[in-house]
Amino acid sequence: MHGFLKFLVDLLKVPAILVGLIALIGLLLQKKPFVDVVRGTIKTILGFLVLGGGAGLVVSSLEPMGKMFEQGFHITGVIPNNEAIISMALKDIGTATALIMALGMVMNILIARFTRLKYIFLTGHHTLYMACMIAIMLKVAGFEGTLQVVVGAMILGLVMAFFPALAQPFMRRITGTDDVGFGHFSTLGYVLAGGVGKLVGKGSKSTEEMKLPKNLGFLRDSSVSISLTMMIIYIILAIVAGSDFVGKELSGGDNFIIYAVIQAISFAAGVFIILQGVRLILNEIVPAFTGISEKLVPNAKPALDCPIVFPYAPNAVLIGFIFSFLGGIVGMFILGGLHWTLILPGVVPHFFCGATSGVFGNATGGRRGAMIGAFANGLLLTFLPAILFPLLGGLGYENTTFSDADFATLGIILGYASKALTPVVITVIICVIIALLVVYNYARKPKVNAETK
Repeated sequence: MHGFLKFLVDLLKVPAILVGLIALIGLLLQKKPFVDVVRGTIKTILGFLVLGGGAGLVVSSLEPMGKMFEQGFHITGVIPNNEAIISMALKDIGTATALIMALGMVMNILIARFTRLKYIFLTGHHTLYMACMIAIMLKVAGFEGTLQVVVGAMILGLVMAFFPALAQPFMRRITGTDDVGFGHFSTLGYVLAGGVGKLVGKGSKSTEEMKLPKNLGFLRDSSVSISLTMMIIYIILAIVAGSDFVGKELSGGDNFIIYAVIQAISFAAGVFIILQGVRLILNEIVPAFTGISEKLVPNAKPALDCPIVFPYAPNAVLIGFIFSFLGGIVGMFILGGLHWTLILPGVVPHFFCGATSGVFGNATGGRRGAMIGAFANGLLLTFLPAILFPLLGGLGYENTTFSDADFATLGIILGYASKALTPVVITVIICVIIALLVVYNYARKPKVNAETK
């Protein structure tokens, strides 16, 4: 049993395989010719592998930046990291996590089928992280055995449909269509950025509208502008951290300035690869998903990982990263003044979440929305992990916490609910929420349906 669960988790947590299976099922349900089924499935997997390769290059180029920041400014504290806490927690609750993840995906399909939350969450690794976080917090609340798995699966299936629904009004503005949903568990930060953009961005032009002199026209190419901006940041951090530290600890003896320049261009290359992967995925997954939408879950949308929005505003990606990181730095100093646990800005979460919040902020408020919205997201990524941290420390997961907004928010809610409510009461509340969503779906049909009858 344990070996099968491990195989299942290993299969479903890999986005390329998960989405490839979805594409395969969708194409088979449409009774496409064998050649089209093979081509569509392989190109979908290929697109996600390209995206993953770009993301890996971005992560590897950002890791030295975080080390330079800590060394240069002599700051120590907790760096939120999903992977770190998951790797520790799975040793204790691996079986419960695997069962919650598998049943939660089934629950997601059922909720999409029988409620108005018509989203199938396809970001496999985030599903694993959320399943693990739910298993941790339910264990704290006194859940165990079958009840822990069943209630955990219900919560997971619910949030897998709820958060994409929350983001969809912004996705329509970003993509110009209603075909694709958004599946990344830092949605509250993106919705915050989009809301801030509405408040502050009136009259602000889009980040993608750059009017430059002819001799600076090359900056309109996002790959070039990202490379040059990151070069400046890397070189400054390398100088602050010191040539000895960079040369001995990071570059393997290479010149520290050359090393900084290469890391900056590697970052831009990673972003470029991500954009190509996203385009390939969108060309394949949306048509393939039509089969599932028509046969299994009418009107369902695939909810995909955060880089899915990057091609719609590449300049906002860089702006969002920088301002989210600045928000993290400001938040860190505020935490210090409050004598709370010091949460250091993790470069990787601030890139992916900050870049995405920049795109959301730009969609509603142009350049001002991208900057201020991403800054607000950076503050959120600092304060939510700080609030969650004490709830996790007692479990033996010291020195780390979840980084993304939805993980932290749900963890905080479940953590404080466990202090006030019994497992039975929590179970009843979750069942009532799901029942009300189902009843609402059937009791009050959309106006469009009424008019067509």
